[in-house]
Amino acid sequence: MYRYIIGMVKEQEANYIILECNNIGYLIYVANPYLYEIDKEYKIYLYNQIREDENSLYGFKNKEELDLFLKLINVKGLGPKMANGFFATGSVNGIIDAINRENILYLTKFPKIGEKIAKQIILDLKGKVNAQVSDEDNKSEELYEVLESLGYKTSEINKVIKNINQDQSVEMQVKEALKLLLR
Repeated sequence: MYRYIIGMVKEQEANYIILECNNIGYLIYVANPYLYEIDKEYKIYLYNQIREDENSLYGFKNKEELDLFLKLINVKGLGPKMANGFFATGSVNGIIDAINRENILYLTKFPKIGEKIAKQIILDLKGKVNAQVSDEDNKSEELYEVLESLGYKTSEINKVIKNINQDQSVEMQVKEALKLLLR
């Protein structure tokens, strides 16, 4: 079992990246490949799914995402591909909050998640997952929500968010993001 891999991103596709480590290119399914820059080094936390007909790696930015993913794939009817979709636009704290508050509407906004699976997620995980708040996660989640409320598409937001200085206040991040989006 792999825990993480450190390497250089060499390719991006719609649902995966190729991460090169020691001259080996690993195909890693990630929720949003465009958050990773080509030729930049990353530490990616991994889940290795081994089946009779496939051996797949799923990658995450941090341990919290991986831990939540592992809980999600234990929900009846929710496999790794569907669970991975949660992390494309949702934050760990947002997903956990939705589960604990029984917010079916929030959970059904994710790809392939219907009301039946959302209810099953709540049934299986409510009270078993706790939010771990970090200032950086809160800032990027808030920035994302502000830009989304202004009418920008997910693809546009994701392209500029990676270029924003995370050490700034949210207000400064919004100003910087708007400058980049208006170019």
